[in-house]
Amino acid sequence: MGRPSASALRALARRDPALGRVMRRLEPLPNFPGVDPPGVRSHFSYLLRAIAFQQLAGKAAETIWGRVCALTTGRMAPSAAEVMELGEERLRSAGLSRAKAAAFLDLAERTLDGRLKLRGCARLSDEEIISRLIEVRGIGEWSAQMFLMFRLGRLDVLAPADLGVQEGLRLLDGLKERPSARELALRGARWRPLASVGCWLMWRLVDEARES
Repeated sequence: MGRPSASALRALARRDPALGRVMRRLEPLPNFPGVDPPGVRSHFSYLLRAIAFQQLAGKAAETIWGRVCALTTGRMAPSAAEVMELGEERLRSAGLSRAKAAAFLDLAERTLDGRLKLRGCARLSDEEIISRLIEVRGIGEWSAQMFLMFRLGRLDVLAPADLGVQEGLRLLDGLKERPSARELALRGARWRPLASVGCWLMWRLVDEARES
Protein backbone atom coordinates (compact mmCIF):
# COMPACT_ATOMS: atom_id res chain seq x y z
CA MET A 1 0.00 0.00 0.00
CA GLY A 2 1.04 3.62 -0.42
CA ARG A 3 3.35 5.05 -2.99
CA PRO A 4 5.48 2.58 -4.98
CA SER A 5 9.21 2.87 -4.46
CA ALA A 6 11.41 4.59 -7.02
CA SER A 7 13.20 1.31 -7.73
CA ALA A 8 9.90 -0.47 -8.35
CA LEU A 9 8.84 2.25 -10.78
CA ARG A 10 12.14 2.04 -12.62
CA ALA A 11 11.70 -1.73 -12.93
CA LEU A 12 8.20 -1.18 -14.33
CA ALA A 13 9.56 1.26 -16.91
CA ARG A 14 12.15 -1.30 -17.99
CA ARG A 15 9.52 -4.04 -18.36
CA ASP A 16 7.31 -1.77 -20.47
CA PRO A 17 9.38 0.91 -22.25
CA ALA A 18 6.28 2.51 -23.82
CA LEU A 19 4.76 2.92 -20.39
CA GLY A 20 8.08 4.20 -19.10
CA ARG A 21 7.99 7.07 -21.60
CA VAL A 22 4.51 7.97 -20.41
CA MET A 23 5.63 7.86 -16.78
CA ARG A 24 8.33 10.42 -17.50
CA ARG A 25 5.87 12.76 -19.24
CA LEU A 26 2.77 12.69 -17.08
CA GLU A 27 2.14 14.16 -13.65
CA PRO A 28 3.68 12.42 -10.62
CA LEU A 29 1.89 9.36 -9.32
CA PRO A 30 -0.42 9.88 -6.33
CA ASN A 31 -0.41 7.85 -3.17
CA PHE A 32 -2.66 4.81 -3.16
CA PRO A 33 -5.12 5.37 -1.57
CA GLY A 34 -5.54 9.11 -1.75
CA VAL A 35 -7.71 11.47 0.28
CA ASP A 36 -11.20 10.15 1.01
CA PRO A 37 -13.95 11.65 -1.19
CA PRO A 38 -16.53 13.93 0.48
CA GLY A 39 -18.86 12.07 2.80
CA VAL A 40 -16.69 8.94 3.03
CA ARG A 41 -15.52 7.87 6.47
CA SER A 42 -15.34 4.09 6.26
CA HIS A 43 -15.19 1.09 3.94
CA PHE A 44 -18.98 0.95 4.15
CA SER A 45 -19.51 4.55 3.06
CA TYR A 46 -16.95 4.15 0.26
CA LEU A 47 -19.02 1.28 -1.12
CA LEU A 48 -22.23 3.30 -0.77
CA ARG A 49 -20.65 6.06 -2.82
CA ALA A 50 -19.45 3.57 -5.44
CA ILE A 51 -23.01 2.31 -5.87
CA ALA A 52 -24.42 5.84 -6.05
CA PHE A 53 -21.93 6.84 -8.76
CA GLN A 54 -22.50 3.87 -11.05
CA GLN A 55 -23.51 4.78 -14.63
CA LEU A 56 -23.78 8.50 -13.86
CA ALA A 57 -21.82 11.52 -15.07
CA GLY A 58 -19.64 13.12 -12.42
CA LYS A 59 -21.71 16.21 -11.66
CA ALA A 60 -25.02 14.36 -11.47
CA ALA A 61 -23.47 11.70 -9.26
CA GLU A 62 -21.96 14.30 -6.94
CA THR A 63 -25.34 15.99 -6.59
CA ILE A 64 -27.11 12.75 -5.68
CA TRP A 65 -24.33 11.74 -3.31
CA GLY A 66 -24.58 15.09 -1.55
CA ARG A 67 -28.31 14.52 -1.10
CA VAL A 68 -27.67 11.05 0.31
CA CYS A 69 -25.26 12.50 2.87
CA ALA A 70 -27.82 15.19 3.75
CA LEU A 71 -30.40 12.56 4.71
CA THR A 72 -28.76 12.30 8.13
CA THR A 73 -27.16 14.77 10.54
CA GLY A 74 -23.83 16.16 9.38
CA ARG A 75 -22.07 15.90 6.06
CA MET A 76 -21.06 12.26 6.16
CA ALA A 77 -22.74 9.28 4.53
CA PRO A 78 -25.30 7.39 6.61
CA SER A 79 -24.13 4.41 8.63
CA ALA A 80 -25.45 0.91 7.94
CA ALA A 81 -28.02 1.28 10.72
CA GLU A 82 -29.10 4.66 9.37
CA VAL A 83 -29.51 3.27 5.86
CA MET A 84 -31.86 0.59 7.18
CA GLU A 85 -33.79 3.18 9.18
CA LEU A 86 -34.14 5.48 6.15
CA GLY A 87 -35.67 2.77 4.00
CA GLU A 88 -36.19 2.64 0.26
CA GLU A 89 -38.45 5.65 -0.20
CA ARG A 90 -36.26 8.08 1.74
CA LEU A 91 -33.21 6.84 -0.14
CA ARG A 92 -35.00 7.30 -3.44
CA SER A 93 -35.94 10.84 -2.43
CA ALA A 94 -32.23 11.69 -2.73
CA GLY A 95 -32.32 10.72 -6.39
CA LEU A 96 -31.27 7.09 -6.18
CA SER A 97 -32.92 4.66 -8.57
CA ARG A 98 -34.96 1.81 -7.12
CA ALA A 99 -32.12 -0.61 -7.95
CA LYS A 100 -29.52 1.54 -6.20
CA ALA A 101 -31.71 2.02 -3.14
CA ALA A 102 -32.11 -1.76 -2.99
CA ALA A 103 -28.34 -2.13 -3.29
CA PHE A 104 -27.83 0.33 -0.42
CA LEU A 105 -30.19 -1.71 1.75
CA ASP A 106 -28.58 -5.02 0.82
CA LEU A 107 -25.10 -3.66 1.64
CA ALA A 108 -26.33 -2.30 4.96
CA GLU A 109 -28.16 -5.50 5.90
CA ARG A 110 -25.17 -7.69 5.08
CA THR A 111 -22.88 -5.41 7.06
CA LEU A 112 -25.14 -5.41 10.12
CA ASP A 113 -25.84 -9.16 10.18
CA GLY A 114 -22.20 -10.08 9.66
CA ARG A 115 -22.43 -11.69 6.25
CA LEU A 116 -20.10 -8.95 4.98
CA LYS A 117 -17.24 -8.21 7.37
CA LEU A 118 -15.51 -5.03 6.26
CA ARG A 119 -13.51 -4.44 9.41
CA GLY A 120 -10.13 -6.08 9.02
CA CYS A 121 -10.66 -6.84 5.34
CA ALA A 122 -7.29 -5.25 4.54
CA ARG A 123 -5.70 -8.44 5.85
CA LEU A 124 -7.42 -10.52 3.16
CA SER A 125 -6.16 -11.28 -0.34
CA ASP A 126 -7.51 -9.45 -3.38
CA GLU A 127 -9.39 -12.56 -4.45
CA GLU A 128 -11.03 -13.03 -1.05
CA ILE A 129 -12.19 -9.42 -0.93
CA ILE A 130 -13.59 -9.52 -4.46
CA SER A 131 -15.47 -12.75 -3.78
CA ARG A 132 -17.10 -11.20 -0.69
CA LEU A 133 -18.00 -7.90 -2.30
CA ILE A 134 -19.59 -9.28 -5.46
CA GLU A 135 -22.18 -11.09 -3.35
CA VAL A 136 -23.66 -7.68 -2.55
CA ARG A 137 -26.38 -6.45 -4.85
CA GLY A 138 -25.06 -3.72 -7.15
CA ILE A 139 -21.37 -4.47 -6.59
CA GLY A 140 -19.60 -6.21 -9.45
CA GLU A 141 -16.01 -7.16 -10.06
CA TRP A 142 -15.08 -3.70 -11.39
CA SER A 143 -16.43 -1.95 -8.28
CA ALA A 144 -14.55 -4.42 -6.11
CA GLN A 145 -11.34 -3.73 -8.03
CA MET A 146 -11.77 0.02 -7.51
CA PHE A 147 -12.29 -0.64 -3.78
CA LEU A 148 -9.02 -2.55 -3.67
CA MET A 149 -7.16 0.19 -5.50
CA PHE A 150 -8.59 3.43 -4.17
CA ARG A 151 -9.79 2.43 -0.70
CA LEU A 152 -7.26 -0.20 0.38
CA GLY A 153 -4.35 1.14 -1.66
CA ARG A 154 -3.49 -2.17 -3.33
CA LEU A 155 -0.78 -1.55 -5.91
CA ASP A 156 -1.27 -4.63 -8.08
CA VAL A 157 -4.89 -4.41 -9.24
CA LEU A 158 -5.61 -4.82 -12.95
CA ALA A 159 -9.05 -3.82 -14.27
CA PRO A 160 -9.09 -5.32 -17.78
CA ALA A 161 -12.81 -4.63 -18.38
CA ASP A 162 -12.47 -0.90 -17.61
CA LEU A 163 -13.15 1.06 -20.80
CA GLY A 164 -10.81 3.85 -19.74
CA VAL A 165 -7.94 1.43 -19.23
CA GLN A 166 -8.71 -0.19 -22.57
CA GLU A 167 -8.74 3.18 -24.33
CA GLY A 168 -5.50 4.17 -22.62
CA LEU A 169 -3.82 1.01 -23.85
CA ARG A 170 -5.11 1.69 -27.35
CA LEU A 171 -3.41 5.08 -27.21
CA LEU A 172 -0.25 3.69 -25.62
CA ASP A 173 0.26 1.00 -28.25
CA GLY A 174 -1.15 2.95 -31.21
CA LEU A 175 -3.94 0.45 -31.84
CA LYS A 176 -6.86 1.08 -34.18
CA GLU A 177 -9.39 -0.42 -31.78
CA ARG A 178 -9.60 -0.86 -28.06
CA PRO A 179 -8.21 -4.17 -26.86
CA SER A 180 -10.61 -6.67 -25.35
CA ALA A 181 -10.54 -7.42 -21.65
CA ARG A 182 -8.65 -10.64 -22.40
CA GLU A 183 -6.10 -8.84 -24.56
CA LEU A 184 -5.61 -6.18 -21.91
CA ALA A 185 -5.14 -8.81 -19.21
CA LEU A 186 -2.38 -10.41 -21.26
CA ARG A 187 -0.72 -7.08 -22.13
CA GLY A 188 -1.10 -5.77 -18.57
CA ALA A 189 0.68 -8.77 -17.09
CA ARG A 190 3.99 -6.98 -17.62
CA TRP A 191 2.82 -4.20 -15.28
CA ARG A 192 2.73 -6.55 -12.30
CA PRO A 193 3.35 -6.13 -9.40
CA LEU A 194 2.31 -2.52 -10.08
CA ALA A 195 -0.80 -3.09 -12.19
CA SER A 196 -2.63 -0.30 -10.32
CA VAL A 197 0.02 2.11 -11.55
CA GLY A 198 -0.45 0.89 -15.11
CA CYS A 199 -4.22 1.41 -14.88
CA TRP A 200 -3.78 4.88 -13.39
CA LEU A 201 -1.46 5.86 -16.24
CA MET A 202 -3.95 4.59 -18.81
CA TRP A 203 -6.63 6.83 -17.31
CA ARG A 204 -4.24 9.80 -17.41
CA LEU A 205 -3.45 9.08 -21.06
CA VAL A 206 -7.15 9.31 -21.87
CA ASP A 207 -7.41 12.57 -19.90
CA GLU A 208 -4.44 13.96 -21.82
CA ALA A 209 -6.01 13.04 -25.17
CA ARG A 210 -9.28 14.77 -24.21
CA GLU A 211 -7.45 17.94 -23.20
CA SER A 212 -5.31 18.15 -26.33
